[in-house]
Amino acid sequence: MKIAILSRNHNLYSTKRLVEAAQAFGHTAEVIDTMRCYMNITSSRPTIHYKGAKLDSYDAVIPRIGASVTFYGAAVVRQLEMMNVFCVNDSVAITRARDKLRSLQLLSKKGIGLPTTGFAHSIDEIQDLIKMVGGPPLIIKFLEGTQGVGVVLVDTSKAARSVIEAFLGLKVNILVQEYIKEASGADIRCLVVGGKVVAAMMRQAKSEEFRSNLHRGGIATSIEITDEERAMAIRAAHIIGLNVAGVDIVRSNRGPLIIEVNASPGLEGIEKATGKDVAGSIINFIEQNID
Repeated sequence: MKIAILSRNHNLYSTKRLVEAAQAFGHTAEVIDTMRCYMNITSSRPTIHYKGAKLDSYDAVIPRIGASVTFYGAAVVRQLEMMNVFCVNDSVAITRARDKLRSLQLLSKKGIGLPTTGFAHSIDEIQDLIKMVGGPPLIIKFLEGTQGVGVVLVDTSKAARSVIEAFLGLKVNILVQEYIKEASGADIRCLVVGGKVVAAMMRQAKSEEFRSNLHRGGIATSIEITDEERAMAIRAAHIIGLNVAGVDIVRSNRGPLIIEVNASPGLEGIEKATGKDVAGSIINFIEQNID
């Protein structure tokens, strides 16, 4: 089987592990720079060209689309779908997951537990927005942020109003979300592949930091999740439409809550923390879905 991995950097841990896993299963894997692809979308036979030549045919593709190139990356994945290539995560699911507001609304519609979250456009409604999510302390986050970038914790109503006014004044779309104090800066990343949680880790924020992202210095350890957390992670991935997803859960006094569903979860932290072959699970999933 011939597998393409859409990634802008073949030296990234996740990209290298997927290549290694594909080869270990006896398949050919090639890394394709998403932004070097260009498409013929007017032909009756859609094609993709890459670095001056028509792209080879592939049995499957693993999209590793960075947040900064979501629009173009999703277009490339759509083109591959038109060419009847099996895409581990399809273009609709990728764009759905990247839109934090849309994904939270979809999860909310299906009754998935979430932190109380507000969204507004007018600065005239800020005070009621703050009240809506339970007042300070609260989290303010960019809709487009990743790896903890664009996430702010504010402790007072005055500070919240100032930050929200500043962001809205800059025409930045933000979410205002309750701060789950009892989580103590920890969350759980569940790696879902093909409707199963194949690995789970606890991420603990470092001292004086509320963001647990490993890129922010968070510490990862393996964890046994509850049946409720497992079912929640699987259901959230299914609702968003992702076959491979990183589902982030925080433990609250009212039970587990979903804070995000990631369409291109990194493999390094979770493989090293758990010792699980997540890359191998992704390749195995492809094998099971290719005739």
